Amino acid sequence: MDITQIIHAIQVNRVNITQHAHKEAIDDNLLLDEIFHSTQNGEVIEDYTTDRPYPSCLIFGRNQDNEPVHTVWAYAADSEIAILITVYRPDSNQ
Repeated sequence: MDITQIIHAIQVNRVNITQHAHKEAIDDNLLLDEIFHSTQNGEVIEDYTTDRPYPSCLIFGRNQDNEPVHTVWAYAADSEIAILITVYRPDSNQ
């Protein structure tokens, strides 16, 4: 997946955040600003091309405090919307 499409969608505020992602962000004490920052400065580390209804990817990035953040995004090309599926602070032991 091309991360530039997701980044552009974030920049133009074409983002949908799932209820699951919202809950995970709260549980891991992550703010939208740091989620977006980590995505915009991150890299795709896994592609999930067979996910439905849209392909998705795992992005590794760092927030403004240089802490690691994992996000899973799908991109709806038909509507040009990035969908945040989940977000979490990766386990440093893994």
